[in-house]
Amino acid sequence: MNMGKQFRSVIEWKSPNERELFIKITDNFEEIKNASKLILQVGQGCIITYEGKVQDVIIEEGIYDLKTDNKPFITNLKKFLALQERSEHILGIWFFRNADIVNMRWGTRVPIAYTDPIYTFPILLSAFGNYSIKITQPLMFFENIIAGKHLFTHSDLKAIFLSRIIQPITDYLANARFSYIEIDSRLNEIAQNTKEKTNTIFTDLGFEILDFRIEGTQFDQETLDRIGKVSDVQAEVKSAQIAGVDFAELQKLKAMRDVAKNEGTAGTTMGMFTGAELSQRTNEASQENIKTKLENLKELFDLKLITEEEFKEKREKIVNKL
Repeated sequence: MNMGKQFRSVIEWKSPNERELFIKITDNFEEIKNASKLILQVGQGCIITYEGKVQDVIIEEGIYDLKTDNKPFITNLKKFLALQERSEHILGIWFFRNADIVNMRWGTRVPIAYTDPIYTFPILLSAFGNYSIKITQPLMFFENIIAGKHLFTHSDLKAIFLSRIIQPITDYLANARFSYIEIDSRLNEIAQNTKEKTNTIFTDLGFEILDFRIEGTQFDQETLDRIGKVSDVQAEVKSAQIAGVDFAELQKLKAMRDVAKNEGTAGTTMGMFTGAELSQRTNEASQENIKTKLENLKELFDLKLITEEEFKEKREKIVNKL
């Protein structure tokens, strides 16, 4: 951002770009040595450095007169401006965003890897969401992160943020032992744990996470393929249960049917045999089911919960299904 020649009379961060968090106002001392006012808008702060060392920080918005104001920050600024006129010593003035920095987007650059605790296959999971922060310790933030950079933006902060949240998410997924089918219902829980685990890390850097949200997740293609295979097997197990056939027996019959699809007499014979065996097993399951119904009906009659007429009528309907 170009501050221009306005600094001949005023030191000000005018119309800052919303993505700028820290900015050094100028390298040209001639533009600021005759300044008469320092203006801090609402949500702005300012830092003075002299010879590479932080001399003062101000976070109170207002208009400060550099010629008459006796606040410590302004006194220091005037002193260093005066020294600059007759030496080669370097004065630095940085503005920073002192307001909440909200709705910053984030997304994993590399998928999070962990093992599904139930199905024991590897999972690669991408996640995305938003977060909000506030620079709570501008001096600490300046010394630990800015380190003399002339411009620090959302993108710079996002790189620091992502480098420190991925491992807590990975650790939590591993310890919580969530299966892939539980992830989406646990997003708020995962986000809250991640925020708590990284609190101290970010505080030591000079800022606080006000809000952290995981809005959605996505599995990589290999994980989706594994999930698809699991779903297919689960569907087959359910089908076997409905048909009254043991799952292992069903797999055996399917294998025999696949062989029967081969061309030739052997395939045709195998197909006839497989179809007959499957039909026989289905009939056996059906007959077993009818037997159970008759036994239950007789028990109701013996307990006098139904009349003899009702018993005979229902028995006839069941027998007719044979």
